[in-house]
Amino acid sequence: QVQLVESGGGLVQPGGSLRLSCAASGIIFSRSTMHWYRQAPGKERELVATINSVGGTNYDDSVKGRFTISRDNAKNTVSLQMNILKPEDTAVYYCVYRQSVASYWGKGTRVTVSS
Repeated sequence: QVQLVESGGGLVQPGGSLRLSCAASGIIFSRSTMHWYRQAPGKERELVATINSVGGTNYDDSVKGRFTISRDNAKNTVSLQMNILKPEDTAVYYCVYRQSVASYWGKGTRVTVSS
């Protein structure tokens, strides 16, 4: 079955950096488009970044220039490098895979940006 396991969250000061990782199993990872979503307290989940099978990327305007999504097909992992973090980046971050009409979500990793 599909399993997505996120790691790398934590507490960081404004202006700091974190790197999130997602280990995927149960899918043909090299052919899969992968996403990072986040959900801030009291808000709906939002799409942060996407990477397709050939490495093409897309970002929400709020993170462009600060976040970088990447993938390692040899390790079946997708990462999100987050720089110049802001308090409004505080959220639970989820790794997501979609296949046809089905969506698969990891359990998430919490990122808190606070001084």
